[in-house]
Amino acid sequence: MELTWYGHSTWHITVGETELLIDPFFDNPKTDLDPSDLETPDYVLLTHGHADHIAHAGEFAEATLVATPELVSYCQEEFGFEDAVGGMGMNLGGTVECGDAFVTMVRADHTNGIMTENDASGGMPAGFVISDADPADADSSSTTLYNAGDTSLMSEMRDVIGEHLEPDAAIVPIGDHFTMGPTQAGIAVDWLDVDTALPQHYDTFPPIEQDPADFEQAVSDAGSDAEVVALEGDESFSIGN
Repeated sequence: MELTWYGHSTWHITVGETELLIDPFFDNPKTDLDPSDLETPDYVLLTHGHADHIAHAGEFAEATLVATPELVSYCQEEFGFEDAVGGMGMNLGGTVECGDAFVTMVRADHTNGIMTENDASGGMPAGFVISDADPADADSSSTTLYNAGDTSLMSEMRDVIGEHLEPDAAIVPIGDHFTMGPTQAGIAVDWLDVDTALPQHYDTFPPIEQDPADFEQAVSDAGSDAEVVALEGDESFSIGN
């Protein structure tokens, strides 16, 4: 599984022959790319409807959308998406097969109002657990990634995601102010019991400026031996086989 970070919370994930793009937002200082520089992925995954997560979703409207039904409806009307998983999106706790990937939608503790003239709701905010095997059949040979989305620390990371979905790697926000900061993110990594941790949602705006070295220290202080991989913008990293 190959991961490429385009800054903020925008990730390109390759699972087998399947291309996933998460939360496309290219107006950030970590990337030199424009949305037009990327080929349309097979799937676009949206964790929630805030502008810094869906701003460039419309550039990839030919992809199949993976999001809550409320957010799917908004994106179909606003951006012209025609295809969505299940025809209507998905919801928390569900798993859908997206090409070579299995995508499970999990809870995130955040808000999800879409700041439009009518203040639309995006439904519940979410994170995604992405695997190359069905969670019901996953074993030591499978590779599983957890993208926490925008969230605070929550016990579900320890009691559900880490315990039952067993991710090998986790992408967690560290920016503070709007999400977890480094200290809570370090605890999250320990609870998840992952081998690798990657930070996101930082250094985009002044309120979320962070040194990822502080996150690395927080992971160690929490008692985790996970490897912290702080990517540069537009940089890639592989996990699993």
